[in-house]
Amino acid sequence: MYRILFSLVLKRLDPERAHHLAFSVIRAIPAVGLAPLVRRFTKPSPEDAVSTLGLRFSSPFGVAAGFDKNAEAVMGLGALGFSHVEVGTLTAVAQPGNPKPRMFRFVADRAVVNRMGFNNGGAALAAERLVALRRREDRPVIGVNIGKSRVVDVDDAVDDYLESTRILAPLADYLVVNVSSPNTPGLRGLQEIDRLAPLLAAVKATAGRTPLLVKIAPDLADDEVVRIAELVVSTGLDGVIATNTTISRAGLRTSADIVEKAGDGGLSGAPLRSRSLEVLALLRRELPTGMCVISVGGVETAEHVRERLEAGATLVQGYTGFVYSGPLWARSVNRGLARQRSRSVSSTPGTADA
Repeated sequence: MYRILFSLVLKRLDPERAHHLAFSVIRAIPAVGLAPLVRRFTKPSPEDAVSTLGLRFSSPFGVAAGFDKNAEAVMGLGALGFSHVEVGTLTAVAQPGNPKPRMFRFVADRAVVNRMGFNNGGAALAAERLVALRRREDRPVIGVNIGKSRVVDVDDAVDDYLESTRILAPLADYLVVNVSSPNTPGLRGLQEIDRLAPLLAAVKATAGRTPLLVKIAPDLADDEVVRIAELVVSTGLDGVIATNTTISRAGLRTSADIVEKAGDGGLSGAPLRSRSLEVLALLRRELPTGMCVISVGGVETAEHVRERLEAGATLVQGYTGFVYSGPLWARSVNRGLARQRSRSVSSTPGTADA
């Protein structure tokens, strides 16, 4: 049904407008009292729960940052079956983001390009919502992703991140330092070790007991990924999220004129799958066995989630799959994971009835 709706209606709408329409529906689920009913049909199997970062996740699968920028639809997304929602990216200073249009679909590639530019209402406004959300026992795990305010120079980035950390870390189940979006000028330069080391150390000291992770780009060279992994260990961070969107346009099926018309921005979706897996493998090789690695990029099905878990991911996130799979996406992944586990158990020698 969703495929028909997407083909006939949604793909003809401006992508950002379509996102806002879907977002409004998701936000309304708890508002009209439907969350308990929806949750009955979407919740993951208890056997798929994951313990990491000192937290219990009802499944490995959650929503990546970028979908719920201002912590407005956390309960609705939880009702749809996601174990965790990473809100943001949030900045210390509220900002409108880049001029529209700033989101584009590459349907032939099941991909999206965005240059949103961290549009959000600011850390303080989100904090008010997070205070209320933390009182909810039925909420999903809430990660908070923070980035540099556009009006702040890169040389002053540390103080800007610390302002967001002071406001949001006490309210987050885990905190993420985003230094990898291609849509804020100069931001990716913060992945250079001489800039990243003091930034992570300062945020770590300010975040207190809140688990802290860093989100990196897929466009880093392998040796850069290794150096960041070493820095994460030496700084005492709790994990890494890999990866953000890519600036690459290599190997796309989408016609060159559509790609050119879309212009700059980060590409997410299926084309990112291979590189995201490669970065995951690098990190898993370099990081301690128990350290949390959240894998993002090109994840759409339960098979993709299982692939990441078998490659060493602790948790898995998605975003672009919402565009192409619709509101029952998490339900489909949760059901698929349960079926995979059942098949695995039934095929294990000695598990069949005598």
